[in-house]
Amino acid sequence: MYVKPMLPTLSAGIPEGEKWSYEVKYDGFRAILSISEEGITFTSRNGKDLGALFPEIMNAVQSIFDRLKDFMPCIFDGELVSLKNPYKASFEVIQQRGRLRAKDKINQEAETNPCQYLIFDLLECKQEKTAFLDYLSRKTLLSNIASSCGLPLEPRKSNQLIQYVPSFAGHEALWSGIRAFDAEGMIAKENKSKWEAGVRTKSWLKIKNYKYALFFIIGYDKKNGYFKAGVFKGENVIDTGVFSHGLEGSDRDSLIRILKENKESEDSQWITISPAICVELQFLELYKNQLREPSFSAFRFDLSPHECTWEQLKLKAVSFHEEVQITHPDKPLWENPLRTKTDYLAYLVEVSDYMLPFLKNKSLTVIRYPHGTSDEAFYQKNCPDYAPEFVETTKQDGIDYILCNDISTLIWLGNQLSLEFHIPFQTYDSSCPNEIVFDLDPPSRADFHMAVSAALEMRKLFDSFGLASFPKLSGGKGIQIHIPITNNRFSYDQTKKFTSFIAAYLVNAYPEMYTIERLKKNRGNRLYVDYIQHAEGKTIIAPYSVRGNPEDAYAAAPLFWDEVVQDLKVNQFTMDYVAERIKKGCPFQDYFSSPQDEVIQQVLDFIEKNKQ
Repeated sequence: MYVKPMLPTLSAGIPEGEKWSYEVKYDGFRAILSISEEGITFTSRNGKDLGALFPEIMNAVQSIFDRLKDFMPCIFDGELVSLKNPYKASFEVIQQRGRLRAKDKINQEAETNPCQYLIFDLLECKQEKTAFLDYLSRKTLLSNIASSCGLPLEPRKSNQLIQYVPSFAGHEALWSGIRAFDAEGMIAKENKSKWEAGVRTKSWLKIKNYKYALFFIIGYDKKNGYFKAGVFKGENVIDTGVFSHGLEGSDRDSLIRILKENKESEDSQWITISPAICVELQFLELYKNQLREPSFSAFRFDLSPHECTWEQLKLKAVSFHEEVQITHPDKPLWENPLRTKTDYLAYLVEVSDYMLPFLKNKSLTVIRYPHGTSDEAFYQKNCPDYAPEFVETTKQDGIDYILCNDISTLIWLGNQLSLEFHIPFQTYDSSCPNEIVFDLDPPSRADFHMAVSAALEMRKLFDSFGLASFPKLSGGKGIQIHIPITNNRFSYDQTKKFTSFIAAYLVNAYPEMYTIERLKKNRGNRLYVDYIQHAEGKTIIAPYSVRGNPEDAYAAAPLFWDEVVQDLKVNQFTMDYVAERIKKGCPFQDYFSSPQDEVIQQVLDFIEKNKQ
């Protein structure tokens, strides 16, 4: 069934008052899902069939079809998205998915990187046209359906792909979350509003989470009236797209005149100019290095074009707490190749959605490099007195540990030149681990192939158990194998039985290659299988953290198992490379929805049964 969706009106501010409710606005494809005994249709706002392009959603509907029968026929309004976090969806990923046409590629992406359908309205239920009910009544009915069908009642990365979007009576906390997680924006909806097909209404208002950054003008499109903006990346000019909106009247006329008088070249369409005129632009986000929804904000005659850099743009392209002030952005952290503080902070921004879940609610230890990686470093556990108020902490054993639970804290720590992020195996509110990690430590980086061999042997063993495991580079000379478990499911004593069993098996099978000897002098040229490190009070380098090696900014990069091969090179995984590859997906994407409790328990039962 094709239904034209009701559309919101853009608003510069958030409406106040008891007559409004508020929802997160997700960036994806608007879609109508119709379900009846006769069939399932999944259509875009333009009436195109989405079912063939996103088979994972159709399969998700089938998985709850029997539970939905009490509500059929039913029609849902929602957003098809690729969630990055509970507030933000990836416009880039959903666009790429929407362009796929090869069936095998579609099925592969549906399996490895499934999208989600977020339902926020109900148009029909059991033949009742609920669209004619008021917003709050529709929302109550929709929530009841979601609960009855066991759907997540708030969006999150999950193997349950159909999820409910909640609404809130107040907007302050919601907008704070939108800003903290760099979401697209908010929708304000009048509580008494009806659902009207094909209408752009003022009963629904969209408020965008715009950002502001610095650019210089490099051209003018005479045919279409657009100005082209750019930034410097090193000595190269990066074209960041075109804008027109926001620049009107005499200011616009004066700018065009200046461009003509100072042009570098001109053809039938374009006037080009060297970087000289700096402007501040408002935009929604960067998509394939191009600005989305840019508009003019102000001329910045006080700036030099060399202050309009790619790195500052990457930092400005996310929203974080206003108390976070970037100091000494050009400070060199690695010297050859040169990598500055701004380069490092831009990396943290790029990986934040994938790194933060591993840091969440874990007592953090960082290694800070106040003068760069070529100078002395120090460990920091206690939160300093000058930390902003938004930085969360937890008191343990007399130490006031930082909890890095949001991008604002992550960027603040990065600005403090915290390069290495080390985390325990349990959250601050538990004495039990929520993961198991093996550290495969070869004698030197030149012996990295030994870590590869050990990891592959360990994978064979785990595969024989049916145990899912996740490899990552240590960022140094080794490989670490992560296994997710449910929080509070196993004690450290239990996990030690498991880790010691696996380590002993490996060493007994290959005594000439692997060892569990703690003393380096007694290891010879064997790889150390470190299972002792997995214990209460111990820490491991967090996924995506860089290491303070002066040689280069190597990262503790998660890997796909098919990348763990003998020609794997550690020095390939610099922060630049990792930031680029993550755009294609994270190898640990399913980590938090893949607890291996059942298999771990089976192994523990086997150990107990066969102990002498």
